[in-house]
Amino acid sequence: MTQLLSQRFRGFFPVIIDVETGGFECTTDALLEIAAITLKFDEQQMLIPDQEAHFHVDPFEGANIEKSALEFTGIDPYNPLRMAIPEKEALNHIFKMIRKVQKEAECTRSVLVGHNPWFDLSFVKAAALRSEIKRNPFHLFTTFDTATLAGLSLGQTVLAKACEAAEIEFDSKEAHSALYDTRKTAELFCKIVNGYKNLGGWPRP
Repeated sequence: MTQLLSQRFRGFFPVIIDVETGGFECTTDALLEIAAITLKFDEQQMLIPDQEAHFHVDPFEGANIEKSALEFTGIDPYNPLRMAIPEKEALNHIFKMIRKVQKEAECTRSVLVGHNPWFDLSFVKAAALRSEIKRNPFHLFTTFDTATLAGLSLGQTVLAKACEAAEIEFDSKEAHSALYDTRKTAELFCKIVNGYKNLGGWPRP
């Protein structure tokens, strides 16, 4: 099943990512939380979530944190119970996991899958640059967008509404947690890809 993944997305290895932040500007605003989920094909050749990693992140030195962002996410960045770690440590853990599974899947490059993924990718790239991490497994500009895919296949672009349309359970009280949103985005992406296959899509006869 590992080889099948390398054939499905032109050699790309899809990884679901979600971040929670202190604002919208990746170069100045804090990365506060990040989660990643890899995917695999099961014995029925259906795409399913596989390995996951999740970290609360300490704001980098001098980071800006907007009050409105904290009100939106409910994160207290200075709560010691978060067990937060530096962004470099968080990224190193996630990148190591991704590179290992990507290699096992015989894929050439990872591609970030997210709901409006330009936002998540921009923060991952900025954090990697600040941390002087040179081995970023992600393609620098190609992404897979579940908002676009859901708009096409389900007529909805908001994550909660898209999940509802796809008959995926979604608890709005749990939303805006990086791990919860990543899990739901992974479920949504898999359901769309598998649904396309059931309709007679890839592989072409």
